[in-house]
Amino acid sequence: MSDSSVVAEKKSWKATASVSLTNYLDSGSIVAGASGLTLWAKDLNLSSLQVGLLGAISANAFGSAVGALIGGRLADKYGRKLIYTYNMLVYMLGVVIIMFSMNFPMLLAGFFITGVAVGIGVPASWTYISEISDETNRAKHIGVSQFAWSCGPAIIFILGIIFSPLGLLGNRIIFGSLFIVAFIAWLLQRQLNESKIWEEEKKKQAAGNAVKKAHPYKRLFANAVSFKSLLFLVGVYMFWNLVAGAMGFFMPYVYSTVGGLSNLQANLLQAVLWVFTAAATYALFVPLGDKVSQRALFFAGAALALISWVVLTYFHMSWPALWVFVVTWGVSAGIGAQAFYALWATELFPTDVRGASQGIMFFLVRGSAGIWSIIFPTILTSLGFTVAGTFMIVLLLISLLIGVIWTPNTRGKSLQQITEERYGKNGES
Repeated sequence: MSDSSVVAEKKSWKATASVSLTNYLDSGSIVAGASGLTLWAKDLNLSSLQVGLLGAISANAFGSAVGALIGGRLADKYGRKLIYTYNMLVYMLGVVIIMFSMNFPMLLAGFFITGVAVGIGVPASWTYISEISDETNRAKHIGVSQFAWSCGPAIIFILGIIFSPLGLLGNRIIFGSLFIVAFIAWLLQRQLNESKIWEEEKKKQAAGNAVKKAHPYKRLFANAVSFKSLLFLVGVYMFWNLVAGAMGFFMPYVYSTVGGLSNLQANLLQAVLWVFTAAATYALFVPLGDKVSQRALFFAGAALALISWVVLTYFHMSWPALWVFVVTWGVSAGIGAQAFYALWATELFPTDVRGASQGIMFFLVRGSAGIWSIIFPTILTSLGFTVAGTFMIVLLLISLLIGVIWTPNTRGKSLQQITEERYGKNGES
């Protein structure tokens, strides 16, 4: 490898590390809210409906859904760098409101603003990382971003354990830690260069060399290839995320209300789960994603996820069942739908609609999670955990079948090659 190649490789990894902080802040904000949900509910005397609303409009659901619809289109029209220049400022505003919330409306506003900021940043971050990678290490770069996503909950839950003696003040401090990371991310990301692939696409359009194309949303829904890709990716990610999203926000609440665990025990379990997720991402997805059958790797993760919920649902919440669940789900999440969605969603669409397509899909996925966040506590309370767990198992099975049957053949191919194979040289099939 030449000196210039080494320098370019170092720059790409530095950029990936900087952008991956967006993923850390995404999962971290979800879990920061989840780890203190019981405390907020008690301190503010929240009803079950209010608890559901917090989950529904947060980074876990509607908030990020709205943000993604905005951010994906902006990233295609004005560049990935625009998002990194301003988005973290919005995130920091939301976090500050949460930190100093004294009533339910303040808390709700803080969760929503933070969620919108997360949604704006995620499509741009995955797109940018994919575009600065090459065909030999694209899954590795995406895997690093997913490693950061996994580290967020692990670190936040550990902080939750450390600050648990402080009660709600401890949770406010945790949100303060997210503010600090967001500030660092803002300083780093605003220094990034624009994606060269996006710049080349814009140069073609400016020079008049590119064929005039329809509005991005029309192309995505009217074009048979892109529409099938949307259906496939939403199917893989949405059904899995309905489970993961409910877990991310409500699992400590479930441990406490169904399993009778203390807030400290619930946070400890979740911390261990996310440590396994981070370890599996780094030890399995990062080194193997570009080298082995992606269908086989996806199946392994999806099957483990299914097993974990079968154990938790039908073997009750004994400590042996809880630990089996924590280990199997933790490993599955490291090599499962989230990582593959982040990879495939950046591969299956042309450059000029890559962000918009992710915005639409993220809107649908997180929006559905928002609806589920309102329904899930009611199902849990009125029908019991066994029924709620059975719902989860069915959702995971659907995601598994869709992902295994329609795994795309993109491994080892450049983004340009994938686009030409699927859409032709002009990006239109």
